[in-house]
Amino acid sequence: MPIEILMPALSPTMEEGTLAKWLVKEGDDVSSGDLLAEIETDKATMEFEAVEDGVIGKILVPEGSEGVAVNSPIAILLEEGESASDLGATSTATPEEATESTPEAAAPSGAPAAPTPAAPAAPVAADGNRIFASPLARRIAANKGLDLSTIQGSGPRGRIVKADVEGATTSPAAQPAATTAKPSASTPAATLPSGPDTDMVLKMYADRDFEEVALDGMRKTIAARLTEAKQSIPHFYLRRDIKLDALLAFRSQLNKQLEKRGAKLSVNDFIIKACALALQEVPEANAVWANDRILKLSPSDVAVAVAIEGGLFTPVLKDAEMKSLSALSAEMKDLATRARDRKLAPHEYQGGSFAISNLGMFGIDNFDAVINPPHGAILAVGAGTKKPIVNAEGDLEVATVMSVTLSVDHRVIDGALGAQLLNAIVDNLENPMAMLA
Repeated sequence: MPIEILMPALSPTMEEGTLAKWLVKEGDDVSSGDLLAEIETDKATMEFEAVEDGVIGKILVPEGSEGVAVNSPIAILLEEGESASDLGATSTATPEEATESTPEAAAPSGAPAAPTPAAPAAPVAADGNRIFASPLARRIAANKGLDLSTIQGSGPRGRIVKADVEGATTSPAAQPAATTAKPSASTPAATLPSGPDTDMVLKMYADRDFEEVALDGMRKTIAARLTEAKQSIPHFYLRRDIKLDALLAFRSQLNKQLEKRGAKLSVNDFIIKACALALQEVPEANAVWANDRILKLSPSDVAVAVAIEGGLFTPVLKDAEMKSLSALSAEMKDLATRARDRKLAPHEYQGGSFAISNLGMFGIDNFDAVINPPHGAILAVGAGTKKPIVNAEGDLEVATVMSVTLSVDHRVIDGALGAQLLNAIVDNLENPMAMLA
């Protein structure tokens, strides 16, 4: 029977996306693994593969469509022996077909034709966690009056499939508690006002010339996450000046030796390495906030902000403490290039416990960065500039000084612990040769 191809969830947090481009057309034969479309999420453009063999019977969502909800039908796949006339028939998926869809990449599942009501929206359990179920399983459960939160899924990662709901006995759905939800420890009791609404702002500037710029998925996500971060994370800030002369001389020496290999180290490469080692030296600060607990990481997974057109990415360099400066440099260049092309996979920009934002190349002396939740801290790096300083002997001299600010989540890291972490970073950068020992 005809099978619905659903909008995939290309990352754990994706709720909708843009169907940027179809790579097939109606009537095309496709095999499992063939590329069907390019999907734009809030962070990247990713290719979507077929998981079934068949013929594209009908494209339901045209390319360029924005705000396409995850798990909504985008095309119809005809199986062997079927024709376009079968599109009006009701399709019934087998349990095997239904279990092929996972939360991370929603695959086609058997689906009824147009006369049958669409699957209910993805249900949510009483604790607020999403219940993962195939669209067909949700439809059957709705028709039978089943509460999906009481059903144990047998599909991949506990996903509820057709066989689970067909075998379940009808029972009264659990009634929602008639109590007012209490905010969790990580949720503000009340959302702070975000300013005047759209109509008010438009009226305010009605007599001025302006151009409206629609928000894309990335800008919406940045706005939401940074608003959440500043409202819910108790930031505090620690500042230090770092003498870079020893590092610059050491870098110059290393680059001469690496020249024949076509490699060149940047100051940022040293900063990444210094932070990764500091997280090992102060392991209590290598942590993230997880709502009702703190997770202390063993590896140093360091995220680095990369500016792109319309926003930014924070690709993560995993196990950075184990990698050489040249390996970190090569990996960072690759991640930054693919970030600017929006070709990063979700696992390459999610995670990490610590981030670096460097605006020194833009001539910024110092600034305060906003923590990217659930990270415990972020280091804001300014430009290295020549300044007069008083040396250890009390004499006045000129040195290259770089100002850094460590933004810290006070829920995760207290003041003294944050100071230890920043001191370790400074010590690594002012004694760069020790980082290679």
